[in-house]
Amino acid sequence: MIVGYTTGVFDLFHIGHLNVLRRAKEQCDYLIVGVSTDELVESYKHKKPVICFAERTAIVEAIRYVDKVVPQTSRDKLAAWEELRFHKMFVGDDWKGSELFNKVEQELKKRGSEVVYFPYTQGTSSTKLTQTLDNINEKAEKKNG
Repeated sequence: MIVGYTTGVFDLFHIGHLNVLRRAKEQCDYLIVGVSTDELVESYKHKKPVICFAERTAIVEAIRYVDKVVPQTSRDKLAAWEELRFHKMFVGDDWKGSELFNKVEQELKKRGSEVVYFPYTQGTSSTKLTQTLDNINEKAEKKNG
């Protein structure tokens, strides 16, 4: 049985998130998804997710491609491997060639696991959705203010 693993914030769930989960499940028998905790997101993005951790987890758990959801409390992929022993880790190709993932690839390969990169879904992201919502709120405030 091939165990797959991917992680994300999954804030403002969109087609890019669904594409990653669908593609990941096509390449494994059992897909584990790490959903970043609010505290982890705040520690490196310096902002709070729009949707709280419990609700983001419930959304991801409801996706048919997902077999198990775990909290992601650390960005340490090797520690995740030690705990979950996955065969494939799925990430966006925006990480390919980065110093961080070059190291992760090497270390996972030593453990019999591989990193699989998926193309980034152009045209949509949680950041873009958040920016759009912020713009709408600013216009409404100006109109009402």
